[in-house]
Amino acid sequence: MTALQDLKYGQWFRGADVDGDGFITQEDVRMMSARYIDARGTAPDSATARLLTEQMDGFWTNVIAPMDQDGDGKVDLREMTEGFNGVLTDPALYPQQIAPVTDCFFDLVDLNTDGKIDQAEFQQMFDSVAGVPSEDCAEIFAALDRDGSGALDRAEFHQALAEFFYGNDPDAPANHLFGRIAG
Repeated sequence: MTALQDLKYGQWFRGADVDGDGFITQEDVRMMSARYIDARGTAPDSATARLLTEQMDGFWTNVIAPMDQDGDGKVDLREMTEGFNGVLTDPALYPQQIAPVTDCFFDLVDLNTDGKIDQAEFQQMFDSVAGVPSEDCAEIFAALDRDGSGALDRAEFHQALAEFFYGNDPDAPANHLFGRIAG
């Protein structure tokens, strides 16, 4: 893997380490869900909230927990980076590895269910869940909106996630999807 990917994965890790203790745990993943449910103004016992919580629990179980090399129930930056570097090696596997979670998030972020994510919806998700500052959200959104439509369709959203997790282009707009990376 490349130094750029390590930087991107580190930025993703910082957003996922909700309590800031240097580890990602199932509780961090649940706190990400709770943040978004709260920011969205969704009742915690609603079908939408339950779906998000179930999907995020699945994300923990199927993606993050297997990276726990020492079996302590938490994943540190090294374990997560090595895990991503070991698994996310082939962009052709995106449909199996990342696309299902991306589809779930797209549907949850698309608050008005118009099949697009506008800037306000994008900002609400990435600010509340990943802690991306509002000013960065606006700039990142504009760069990801490649057709200039003022919204991200499902294909643009998938392209951004694929670019983030698999890409090595230092100028790719999706490098900063989970916050500005240095370097």
